[in-house]
Amino acid sequence: MKGTIAKGLRATATLWPAIGVAFGWLHQAAHVLGVEGTSGAAIRKKLGGLLGAMPRHRRSAGTLKDAVSHFVKVTRSYGPGLFVCYDVAGLPGTNNDLEQLFGAHRYHERRASGRKGGSPGTVLRGSVRVVAALATRTGEVTATNGSVLVPIGGRRRRRVERRRFRRNPEEYLKALENKLIQSGLPS
Repeated sequence: MKGTIAKGLRATATLWPAIGVAFGWLHQAAHVLGVEGTSGAAIRKKLGGLLGAMPRHRRSAGTLKDAVSHFVKVTRSYGPGLFVCYDVAGLPGTNNDLEQLFGAHRYHERRASGRKGGSPGTVLRGSVRVVAALATRTGEVTATNGSVLVPIGGRRRRRVERRRFRRNPEEYLKALENKLIQSGLPS
């Protein structure tokens, strides 16, 4: 086994200097972005300096010079939204937790429905379903703490009213007129 590792290291020895340079730059970028308690402007300035130096010295990355150029281009394209998390207290630097929540919801939706893809109902009532799913994860939902689910009632009531109107418009309008007349009478 030792001979195999040594043989592999000898065969790839020419690649290691380029990998060392590129990894050093990536490590520096990660360190700059990982600093907490610094303003977004200071982070932007430090990262901008590193991203400015990388293309000038990309030849030292050898065969990885094109990868370095791509890294600089993509990182600069994220620039406008990359530093907001440093200026807003409590805002996480990544959205991994949020993506995990939506991924778990999508997984359970597919599992419950037996579908390979997402449910069409998620498009129509997705916001309510996701809020309800997240609310039930945090603890038991009761009538007192279930105020998160209140928007469902108003939306459902409007849908029922539309259906009643389509079925029998005259009766619906007559009932609505009676309500209006009764509300105007003094009690």
